[in-house]
Amino acid sequence: MSKVQYTICVIELSKRVFTENAKFRNANPQFNGVLECLYVGMTSKSPKERFLQHKSGYRNKKGYKISSNIVEKYGTYLRPSLYNHIDPFFNRAEALVAEEQISLELRREGYAVWFN
Repeated sequence: MSKVQYTICVIELSKRVFTENAKFRNANPQFNGVLECLYVGMTSKSPKERFLQHKSGYRNKKGYKISSNIVEKYGTYLRPSLYNHIDPFFNRAEALVAEEQISLELRREGYAVWFN
């Protein structure tokens, strides 16, 4: 029986998100406009499949929206160079912790980052 694997994925966002979305801007006071705006998430799907779910406003079988409004509106493409080096996780809780740690590290590097 195979265990579910969770991977981290990074999606580049249009820089419009910084000027148009106050929550995003408030979460990234360090951003100076030089690097990109990013969304960091974890998924049990392939990063490409999850990105397409976000862009389509995907809802699960119960009708709950499980896609990010920010990615749906501002997502442009995947940034594999920022996540391909990260090994998959076999524990959802560990993947969520990693999602936050990676997001905060990217902010320290100068990116504007959104994560859940």
